[in-house]
Amino acid sequence: MNTSIIGYPRIGNLRELKFASEKYFRREITAEELEKTAKEIRSYNLSLQKNSGLDLIPSNDFSFYDGMLDTAFLLNAVPARYTFLGLSELDTYFAAARGYQGKNGDVKALAMKKWYNTNYHYMVPEIDDDTDIRLAGTKPFDLFSEALGSSVKTKPVIIGAYTFLKLARYKGTKKASDFIEQTAAAYSQLLKRFSELGAEWVQLDEPSLVMDMNAADIQLFSALYERILPDRGAVKVLAQTYFGDVRDCFKELCSLDFDGIGLDFVEGKKTLELINANGFPKDKVLFAGVVNGKNIWRNNYASTLLVIDELKKHTTDIVLSTSCSLLHVPCTLANETKLAESYKKHFAYAEEKLAELAGLKKITDSEYPLLTEEYRRNSALHSETRSGRNDAVREKVTKLTDGDFVRFPDFSERERIQKERFRLPVLPATTIGSFPQTADVKAKRKAFRSGEISESDYEFFIEKKIAECVALQEDIGLDVLVHGEFERNDMVEYFGECLDGYIFTEKAWVQSYGTRCVKPPVIWGDISRAKPMTVKWSVYAQTLTDKPMKGMLTGPVTILNWSFPREDISLRESALQIALAIREEVLDLEANGISIIQVDEAALREKLPLRKSDWRSDYLDWAIPAFRYVHSGVKPETQIHTHMCYSEFADIIRDIDDMDADVITFEASRSDLTILDVLKENDFRTEVGPGVYDIHSPRVPSKEEIKAAIKKMLERIPAKKLWINPDCGLKTRGNEETVPSLKNLVNAAIEVRNENC
Repeated sequence: MNTSIIGYPRIGNLRELKFASEKYFRREITAEELEKTAKEIRSYNLSLQKNSGLDLIPSNDFSFYDGMLDTAFLLNAVPARYTFLGLSELDTYFAAARGYQGKNGDVKALAMKKWYNTNYHYMVPEIDDDTDIRLAGTKPFDLFSEALGSSVKTKPVIIGAYTFLKLARYKGTKKASDFIEQTAAAYSQLLKRFSELGAEWVQLDEPSLVMDMNAADIQLFSALYERILPDRGAVKVLAQTYFGDVRDCFKELCSLDFDGIGLDFVEGKKTLELINANGFPKDKVLFAGVVNGKNIWRNNYASTLLVIDELKKHTTDIVLSTSCSLLHVPCTLANETKLAESYKKHFAYAEEKLAELAGLKKITDSEYPLLTEEYRRNSALHSETRSGRNDAVREKVTKLTDGDFVRFPDFSERERIQKERFRLPVLPATTIGSFPQTADVKAKRKAFRSGEISESDYEFFIEKKIAECVALQEDIGLDVLVHGEFERNDMVEYFGECLDGYIFTEKAWVQSYGTRCVKPPVIWGDISRAKPMTVKWSVYAQTLTDKPMKGMLTGPVTILNWSFPREDISLRESALQIALAIREEVLDLEANGISIIQVDEAALREKLPLRKSDWRSDYLDWAIPAFRYVHSGVKPETQIHTHMCYSEFADIIRDIDDMDADVITFEASRSDLTILDVLKENDFRTEVGPGVYDIHSPRVPSKEEIKAAIKKMLERIPAKKLWINPDCGLKTRGNEETVPSLKNLVNAAIEVRNENC
């Protein structure tokens, strides 16, 4: 059997692309120097994959920011507000990704959303009635030719036509079906060009096929490829799916003239069932996604071979592949110099997954697969009993009852009590939590961790930063303050470090969006709270002000979703274990005088199953209760906040209201405040703070811009239920952007308050 992967991480083993890009944004290096770094990363990845024995190596999986954004530029779907800036092609691209504010103009970035059920974010293409979709770029061809120059004929990877149109945002009266002819012509031309260049395979990524599809969706998909595939030259076309199964369109997918079909056998609940029930076309190659592309645990060869044996009953033309792009896992275990071998031997990052594919190939090619050294070593590893069991925690979870998830009194009574207690002005202004992690903060944290400074010196520094942050917020005029979170490296990793059951990596970085990378901790065993995690800093911050100081926590579902989870117990079990620990912290904060506690569930939507039929039983029935349990024991006068960002909320808005928080802040600015209509239509009970400006862009919003956003909110949300805040935490921004933005936010809130309330 041949082997393939869907894509490879593009950030570089040590985040070289991130650092080079950020230098370019600061104009510290030239575009040529940035491209040099990018080419070095591509060359390294190409050589690594070639030397691993991988048979089908992808190209064009590299991006300076995002693959969907690359596709929009490839297809000429670039809004005029960016091209009118008159910037270079690269700077126009970054303006669409990050926004632009300078001598050429002032524009916001494109909307950003979660990529299906991952922690990756994509840029949402905009298509208006005048958009002329056509093949306008050369990047995929350039990268294919670049690899040819290294004597490697790659498999170019492109976002598929159906997925591109389904994920795009339509700004006029036209819809996706109105662009079938243009889009099909562009993709047909793309395939012919690759045929001329000598490509053997082209991979068209169609993850939207694993979503719920109705008759119109299936018709759109079929209509596109009935036009794209006939005139493609000699190149073979792979329809690659991932993140689930294609139960709604399996027959249509198999009937189209694709040469290969890529299916997910890890997250695809019904993928094997579909093939067993319907067979697999004899004229097509099955690209079998059997190695998990989203988690870091070693593949269990015994389980994988059972799947392969089933598939062999229907086809012998099988390519072994990953379940999705390896973009979602770290690059290499080689940089994990501090992680004990007893842990590390259980992990497979992107580079190690290449070795797993090679191992599976060797096993399946053997006449006696179970006698191969690769199989015997893998079998021995998976027969080991792992440490980390905590029977006391497990017993607590089993003893939870329905009453444990209910807070008393009801929402309306709590709202009355809290209004009397806090006496905040109408349209209270606050922030989401973190303040800029400036160079001095990062340097002190590094010095403390390396032993260069003592714990007392480090804590003195943190106290000084908190005091400065509180004074700054007082000066700006915010109504509810935060301590700034200077002691935290990450909103999940920090909590993991305070919990038993977690282990931590050194350089296991994964791209979240653009230049933003995260280092998810690993859930190794049962979770419990080893010690108070935030009480000290929150209590200290409250002593510095008479205004309410929010205690800042991350919720159990987000901690779980932004970690690498266990595979030996259910996600429900892990979430409830974490909820036990966070509840203890909430009650500790309350007991120490913290009257407003924010429990962020930024990633609540992230792991929602892609099919609605699975939402409740597979996710919401435990995710919502896990959050409710965290705060169900607090007093009515304690106000519970939560925060959610960069997702579609309309279809679960009632479930969000059922979380029974007192205040919920949402990302809203990049989506043009579209959530407002959803809140109004559903008579949303909870007080809300839709973000009034985008913190992921370096732009400084004007007071007038923020006032316009607030007035738009007031058309749909009663003033007594509306909070004014940025989209998200300010950790990734600089003080030079944060301070004027917050001043404009407060001044806008005061002026609207005086004018309208």
